[in-house]
Amino acid sequence: DEAAEPLQVTFRTLLGRVERGKVEIGRMAGRGTRDVDEPVVESQRAVLVIEDVIDTGLTLNYLLRNLEPRAPASLKVCVLLDKPARRIVDLPIAYLGFELPDKFVVGYGLDYRQQYRNLPFIATLTKEAFDRLNQQ
Repeated sequence: DEAAEPLQVTFRTLLGRVERGKVEIGRMAGRGTRDVDEPVVESQRAVLVIEDVIDTGLTLNYLLRNLEPRAPASLKVCVLLDKPARRIVDLPIAYLGFELPDKFVVGYGLDYRQQYRNLPFIATLTKEAFDRLNQQ
């Protein structure tokens, strides 16, 4: 009887990027998403953070630091793709899909300049593809 309590799904959208050597973490408002600082009843509940790609880890670290004071019963991270070579902060990954080398990947929902998101597989882009997309 693991599902005694009703499941609640909450989407939080953050954007982490490096600008001029400085890491910035911003919020992205979107339909169906909540601001990371907006209160949700996470206290005494099991929280599973699901992430597509962990790169430096700074964005996810920001989210975890924001959730910890809310005293969840548990706080775990599930990630599809992990790039440990780029990691700046240590993260507690409970569930890992695949570990990747330091390459930019697209497909399966991941994009580069709104392209290649619809690929039914994960792939790296060739230098020619990067150059072509950067000229557009």
